[in-house]
Amino acid sequence: MSMLDVLQGNRGLMPEHYKTLTVADMEQRVAELKQKWGSKLLIPGHHYQKDEVIQFADITGDSLQLAQMAAQNQEAEFIVFCGVHFMAETADMLTTDQQTVVLPDMRAGCSMADMANMEQTERAWKHLQELVGDTIIPLTYVNSTAEIKAFVGRHGGATVTSSNAKQVLAWALKQKERILFLPDQHLGRNTAHELGIPLDEMAVWNPMIDQLETERNPETVKIILWKGHCSVHEKFTVDHIRNVRERDKNIRIIVHPECSHEVVQLADCAGSTKFIIDTIRAAEPGTQWAVGTEMNLVQRIRQQYPEQQIESLNPDMCPCLTMNRIDLPHLLWAMEQIDRGEPVGVIRVDAQIRQDAVQALNRMLAIR
Repeated sequence: MSMLDVLQGNRGLMPEHYKTLTVADMEQRVAELKQKWGSKLLIPGHHYQKDEVIQFADITGDSLQLAQMAAQNQEAEFIVFCGVHFMAETADMLTTDQQTVVLPDMRAGCSMADMANMEQTERAWKHLQELVGDTIIPLTYVNSTAEIKAFVGRHGGATVTSSNAKQVLAWALKQKERILFLPDQHLGRNTAHELGIPLDEMAVWNPMIDQLETERNPETVKIILWKGHCSVHEKFTVDHIRNVRERDKNIRIIVHPECSHEVVQLADCAGSTKFIIDTIRAAEPGTQWAVGTEMNLVQRIRQQYPEQQIESLNPDMCPCLTMNRIDLPHLLWAMEQIDRGEPVGVIRVDAQIRQDAVQALNRMLAIR
């Protein structure tokens, strides 16, 4: 759980009796509690969440967008974040001390964020400084723990999102000769390549063996990519694209930049979740799309835009298991515990980590 401090309430599992309730009863109770608490309770829902949870979300969006919107809300005493650990951490860091962020299921996480921990990162930084000196600026995808964001903030770096990665990398290359990009190698590689940096000027840092995976002189490497990835987006392959194009030459392929470089290069377009939604929304009716991103979102886009023909790029894709921990029973349990004055899953980030991490977030937000 990295440096999450789980305060107040029971850290155990949800009581069994919640699993015996009917969907109708749970929906009615959640609706009643929402009405009772009114503006004093805010439910942000990430795009990848299940419909059974999203139906009660006050705001929907990507992780940073939701945290920023929560920060703008000064009325909510409780923020029941339907997402994962790192998102709830960011919301806690950006909201006031008088506001409490709750994660309904503490098992809700992100395998990518977990691929970079502080011990590994400190070790990597020491090795890399020995290789190339004080020539590196660290950047981290917002899909990372508060500790990693804090590390980046302390060393003059910034966070990035899939929407602004190009601008932030361009800024970073004006600050230092090279970038250490955490924790997703694919977003880093795809963005750097889009900026015109050749693949042979990039190398992967493998934290499991503390090694820069390259046969080149480290001095010639401009982008150091942490060996991490999204377990969902790595499941979209070149073969999927070939199969779709062989079956239908008119279909357009749109993917997230967390996909591999080979997949992004073969797709018609690539971009953030917001980019994917906006592109499909603006398309001519009847346009055919194969979408390379999380299945819950693909299904929701299909429902929202029935005038388009939408399918997953990978027909065998399942929703992200860790991202989908939060369900209707957990949402109800979290809300009832708040109502009882005994909230569970409360997220508190250490004050120093918060200060350093917010520096990294603010640097990103200042880049235009």
